[in-house]
Amino acid sequence: MSLLTVVKASLSFTGKQIFNEIGFQVEPRDRIGLVGPNGSGKTTLLRLIIGEVALDSGEVRVTKGGRVGYLPQDVQETLSGPLLQSVIESVPGRVQLENELRRTEASLKDVSSKQDQTRAAKKLAEILQEINRLDLEYPRHAAERILSGLGFVTSDFDRPVSSLSGGWKMRAALASLLYQRPDLLLLDEPTNHLDIPSVHWLEQFLQDFGGAMILVSHDREFLNRQIQRIISFGPEGIRSYSGDYDFFVKASEEERKTLEANSKKQEQKVKQAEKFIERFRAKASKARQAQSKIKLLKKMELVKGHRREKTTHFSFPEVPRSGGVVVSIKGMAKGFNEKPLYKDINLTVSRGERIAIIGANGCGKTTLLRMVAGEIEPDEGKISLGHSVSMGYFAQHHSDMLDLQKTVIQEVYKVVPDESIGFVRGVCGAFLFSGQDVDKAIGVLSGGEKARVSLAKLLVKPGNLMVMDEPTNHLDISSSEALINALSKYNGTLLFVSHNQSFIKRLATKIWDIRGGEIVEYPGNLAEYFYHIAMTEDESANSSGREYTHEETGKNKTSVEKGQDRKKEKREKAEKRQLIYNTLKPLLAEVECVEGRIAELEVRQKELEKLLADPDIFSDKNRGVPLLSEYKALREEQDELLLKWEQSQDKLEITRKELGAGDR
Repeated sequence: MSLLTVVKASLSFTGKQIFNEIGFQVEPRDRIGLVGPNGSGKTTLLRLIIGEVALDSGEVRVTKGGRVGYLPQDVQETLSGPLLQSVIESVPGRVQLENELRRTEASLKDVSSKQDQTRAAKKLAEILQEINRLDLEYPRHAAERILSGLGFVTSDFDRPVSSLSGGWKMRAALASLLYQRPDLLLLDEPTNHLDIPSVHWLEQFLQDFGGAMILVSHDREFLNRQIQRIISFGPEGIRSYSGDYDFFVKASEEERKTLEANSKKQEQKVKQAEKFIERFRAKASKARQAQSKIKLLKKMELVKGHRREKTTHFSFPEVPRSGGVVVSIKGMAKGFNEKPLYKDINLTVSRGERIAIIGANGCGKTTLLRMVAGEIEPDEGKISLGHSVSMGYFAQHHSDMLDLQKTVIQEVYKVVPDESIGFVRGVCGAFLFSGQDVDKAIGVLSGGEKARVSLAKLLVKPGNLMVMDEPTNHLDISSSEALINALSKYNGTLLFVSHNQSFIKRLATKIWDIRGGEIVEYPGNLAEYFYHIAMTEDESANSSGREYTHEETGKNKTSVEKGQDRKKEKREKAEKRQLIYNTLKPLLAEVECVEGRIAELEVRQKELEKLLADPDIFSDKNRGVPLLSEYKALREEQDELLLKWEQSQDKLEITRKELGAGDR
């Protein structure tokens, strides 16, 4: 049975047709990607599904009992109170149950008749049973694991959500959504406010997610790894394709070529028929054939090729050659509010390098770029540009660097006042501002349009050093791909921060990884960086392996030496087994002890539930109240033990990997 059915849905805004009788279905475990240019209706469709937007006609049906969760692009105040508590309480019905439990417990104190006591006790038992079900289905430790995966630390769990910045509020909203595990997950650019480690974690989480998902993302690689079906928004309406984004690109291009070829063939047939009619219409011997061709032309349904979407298409001009050293960082230190970010950093950016800066949010990536761009000064040391270096800077909050009162063409023109208006119009056109669009005020533009204006300003005067902070934010996937293609041919030096994995993998020649106030260099792109990190983590497990020289097997060794080697190998294996046993024994004992206590509590829990279900138990407050208190204390101890059990299991698994013990 379908989770979601959209039937002949039509919608218009200010006279513009957004959807015209569209229809599709979402089945359980479907993984759907929505693609199309900004403004084509992707976000509007998600808002239609949750009922935020009303259709002009048609309907959206969600299966009875189906739960839909939605993460919008923009931060909304959906959570309140301490962070962890707000995530736990976001599960539908949990807060209402807790309130109902308090009211029912309070009413028991005032109930006098046995009949009322019976009703209240039955209701209490039902509430406790439902709360217990929610506790088992949505345990506290699952919320903690999700928050940790999204970059929160334990000390954040008690912070009020209202004290978080916009980006962290969005993470909190995402955490609550993942914790609820809805049947259908709607995600609109979920990686926009995440750093690379969190994006990496989210990828793994979503791949294990058992429900259906509709995803909007400008990160090609992230999209490819998450989806199995594409719904495309284009000039001809919405179309559906089985497969990932790469398959969609190839399939839609083949479809376009086929339609164009068929259209040309048909056009040729029409021309031939028209020539025949024109030539033989008046001849009696051919009149019947001419009339037949006229009827055929009238019945013929013309083949229409897909209209090409307007896409961003540009390339950076050749830039002057800089000196060999483009940026020099010597003894740099920086901090805010007595909190150090960097201390004694010494790095060099060489001509032609493309360096991606990655690290957790708050580690200082944007601060580093702002220091390189000259917006702020380091507390200690020096950051200097090399010989003949000219810089172009794309700030993360690029809209703050735009004059909202100016028009598009005025804002771009002020960068190159010596160029002709025709040249500037051409650049604006490459970024989809043509005709009267160039006369729009910056203040009325969408986030994606403002991003394109900022990119246009870079294009007209790029410099031979490009410093870019999250340049793909607010861009649709085709614009992101166009930017990647343009930068791949750019002959200058690139220093950038991005959460877009596709952007980093296709452009970076070096990674700067910011960890604990230090910047560690890794040669290569993001895939090579992940591989290097994985190899480093496995190094301890592999370090105990035996190494040979002379073509691995030691062909020149005597049989005596080989025998000694075999004895040594057996002894080493025995010692390793003993080490594994000695190390794992206390951990296994701890797990076994926790599991035993959980089993004891489960037995007592069932006993208490039977007692509390008896209405007579509350006729004597000296019996009912202590049992109720014991039940509450039991549930709290269960939560603590479950968390301890999971931590012990994690520790056990990590220790096994470090010792190379596999699953033993």
